[in-house]
Amino acid sequence: MKDRVSPEKGFYYHYKHRPEAGFRDYAYEVVGVGHHTENDGELFVVYRPLYESAMVYREGKMFDIRPLEMFMEDVTKEGKTFPRFKSITDTGLIKKLEEIRKEMYSVGA
Repeated sequence: MKDRVSPEKGFYYHYKHRPEAGFRDYAYEVVGVGHHTENDGELFVVYRPLYESAMVYREGKMFDIRPLEMFMEDVTKEGKTFPRFKSITDTGLIKKLEEIRKEMYSVGA
């Protein structure tokens, strides 16, 4: 488990993010990494959407989970390869997303 690269807690864009659709488009907050209780080798990233049209938000503010390997992998689309999820590092944008998280999930910074 220690050999595997895991995402840091924080904010990420999915590769489908379109800046012209707004800063919340396909924005997520990674809250941690967990393991399947019946299979110690199976790790999952636990994250939540920061846009209200996401199914898990509409269905009760649940979390998304995805196998760690899939979360961390690169994808190729239209001949270009890029990370499936990219960490958001802009401090101004992070501050905005923290406010959105607080509004959507009643969670402090």
